[in-house]
Amino acid sequence: MAAVRGRRLLVSDFLMSFMWVWSSVLIKIFVYKILDYGSHDMKGEILRYGISIVNMFFFAFLAKATKGGAYNPLTVLSSAISGNFSNFLFTVGARIPVQVLGSIYGVRLILAAFPEIGRGPRLNVDITRGALTEGFLTFGIVIISQGLSRKLPGSFFMKTWISSVSKLTLHMLGSDLTGGCMNPASVMGWAFTRGEHISKEHLIVYWLAPMEATLAAVWAFRVVVRPENDKTPKVKSGKSE
Repeated sequence: MAAVRGRRLLVSDFLMSFMWVWSSVLIKIFVYKILDYGSHDMKGEILRYGISIVNMFFFAFLAKATKGGAYNPLTVLSSAISGNFSNFLFTVGARIPVQVLGSIYGVRLILAAFPEIGRGPRLNVDITRGALTEGFLTFGIVIISQGLSRKLPGSFFMKTWISSVSKLTLHMLGSDLTGGCMNPASVMGWAFTRGEHISKEHLIVYWLAPMEATLAAVWAFRVVVRPENDKTPKVKSGKSE
């Protein structure tokens, strides 16, 4: 049963990663090509961000429908850290590589269909600033995700709304510096097509920094926020006279 669930998760991860890189491109084509908004048109930017939030709701629904499917290695890594060792090995050894493969094949098909679409996110600052930017953005979104899973465990709409707006805000803050990606698999898809997937800039900024930030965020959340069972007052048993 566990093997069947594992295979289902791998298929879901591959398809969702494939669809995620396509979704961001299709949104840009719809806003800037079909509706013909300029790249700096305020109405076009507002429309693009609005569609992006709807898109994140769609992928949150897919994650729920597939019972854990994901397109971002940081999402599954933060959960794996809190789980058992076998789940951690399955995440690092199978799920994350499958997400990377899904992104790579997605980008390849994008460039085959729309060769003029561009080359994905680029690092516009030095490595140190880029690593700090992606690290801080990742730390922020992981802390928010951990808090939402603790405080709003059953509220799908509210949890997805807060998470989507937070991701969009953090993306906007880092978009001019690193692309504000917070998704190593998605960046890997574009870097692979450019032949930059093993460059020092890519590995440090888009893999090492977000991974370390995820580990730090999970650890910090555990230290600051105690588990619910630790907050229950202990009742001293008194002797009956």
